Amino acid sequence: MKNIAIVFVLSVFVLCALVFGIGFFLTKPVNQVVHMPRGFDSVVYKGTHGSLLKAGTNEVCALLMHGVRSNRSGMVDRSLFLREHSITSLLIDLQAHGETLGDMITFGIRESHDATNGVEYLRQIEKCNKIVAIGQSLGGASALLGNGPINVDALILESVYPTIEEAVENRIEIRLGEVGRLLAPLLYWQIPLRIDSTLSELRPIDVLPNVKVPVFIISGTNDKHTKSEEAKRMYEAVRVKKQLWLVNGASHEDIFAFDTVNYKNKVLSFIKDSL
Repeated sequence: MKNIAIVFVLSVFVLCALVFGIGFFLTKPVNQVVHMPRGFDSVVYKGTHGSLLKAGTNEVCALLMHGVRSNRSGMVDRSLFLREHSITSLLIDLQAHGETLGDMITFGIRESHDATNGVEYLRQIEKCNKIVAIGQSLGGASALLGNGPINVDALILESVYPTIEEAVENRIEIRLGEVGRLLAPLLYWQIPLRIDSTLSELRPIDVLPNVKVPVFIISGTNDKHTKSEEAKRMYEAVRVKKQLWLVNGASHEDIFAFDTVNYKNKVLSFIKDSL
């Protein structure tokens, strides 16, 4: 019995250490120097680092926000495409990513301040008339959470999780299989302790009914991080003009790179119809 008790205690200890380690990895900052191509102007506004690609007019501007553990360089191709259609773009690093400092990744809560800063910069400094925000994964959550939704004229959300519980469950299931879902509560129960926010504050889907501008929901049919059923629920939560594009065969990846032609056509059509 004594040996069984020792094995049990050690097993619990190892499990707790594993879960804590995963939680640490999920929130660990990924700051780094970001190298941008020629033609992009460096911007720092209220601590948010970014790059501006001017299109010769500020009638329509775009705020581009990257996914988790990425940075603004991942949105370069989108900005070059938008410039071809006279849309000026501001690409920002969300906090704890790229060159914008932060203690930890917070799944959209603290990152929402950078989203707000980006909109404010485009409105007040660049004097943009209309703004569309394009948020990939974490970037989309940042447009909705905190004091959001942000003050833009159209919103494109790519592969955005509906609730933090589902986001955690899906990601741990990818790594550990079905048994991983049983461990998920041990992970998302850590979140309030780590980032000083409640789980109820990490539910982008609950914010969507408050969005008053056109919304375009995009997600891959093979996305195991944000499943198609979840994307459909996000779409159904929107109360205003909306579109849904489930990208056949795409996983949790860069949709622009996966299906460039359709991405360009659909996004440009949405922007023209919405602004």
